[in-house]
Amino acid sequence: MLHKIEIESGKRIELINITDQVNGVIKKTKTNEGICFLHVPHTTAAITVNENADPDVAYDILEKTNSLVPSDDDYAHLEGNSDAHIKSSLIGASLNLIINEGRLLFGRWQCLYFCEFDGPRNRQVYIKIIGG
Repeated sequence: MLHKIEIESGKRIELINITDQVNGVIKKTKTNEGICFLHVPHTTAAITVNENADPDVAYDILEKTNSLVPSDDDYAHLEGNSDAHIKSSLIGASLNLIINEGRLLFGRWQCLYFCEFDGPRNRQVYIKIIGG
């Protein structure tokens, strides 16, 4: 079965912790062990796993990403969001994560981030769970 979570971003560029939302979907499916496939169906957003213990990590990721791919560079795409498309491609639109004991399996400091690069917008993440 395909599941979907809704995300409402509040800024043009931000990382949003969606770990609890995805674990909620896993709980509803009563899946104890398996694989969680996650897909972002947007060309200006992405998904990643990284540290959540220190908010400076998310800040640094966004700052460095912005310096590597600035919003005001000389892009051919005239819509004004080429930087968001590039950032999405660099980070990626899909992940496969392990479900263990009914939850996403992470290291001590990790969480799941939705990466907004062209907000604020209403977004979705599709979730497919395999297991039992």
